[in-house]
Amino acid sequence: MGNLTAVTIIAETNGFELIKNKRQLVSYAGLDVREKTSGTSVKSKPQISKRGNRNLRKVMHFPTLAAIRTDERFRDIFLRLVSRHGIKMKAIVAIQRKLLELTFIFWKNNSYYNAEHEYYIISS
Repeated sequence: MGNLTAVTIIAETNGFELIKNKRQLVSYAGLDVREKTSGTSVKSKPQISKRGNRNLRKVMHFPTLAAIRTDERFRDIFLRLVSRHGIKMKAIVAIQRKLLELTFIFWKNNSYYNAEHEYYIISS
């Protein structure tokens, strides 16, 4: 993730000032999954809500593609999700969510990404 992406994330979330946990951040970005149901007759496939900040979703797209291309862990997650569902965009959105959560964790803990270190969020 580049400097411009990191600065945009920090600016759009106001330094994660009002965000208390990862779930709140994902919902704020609009990357949370919503399922539309109504009784027994209407049931659509789950989709991201897109109710949140569209700038966060937009700024996370290319860093996600770069992470899939360059980082072996993200590539493995991507391939696993594509083999399970067959939908590449669904896997890309899942990686976007993971990158956004990692950014939040690193900002709160004042730490940096280390490729050799194992993070629990990536393996889940």
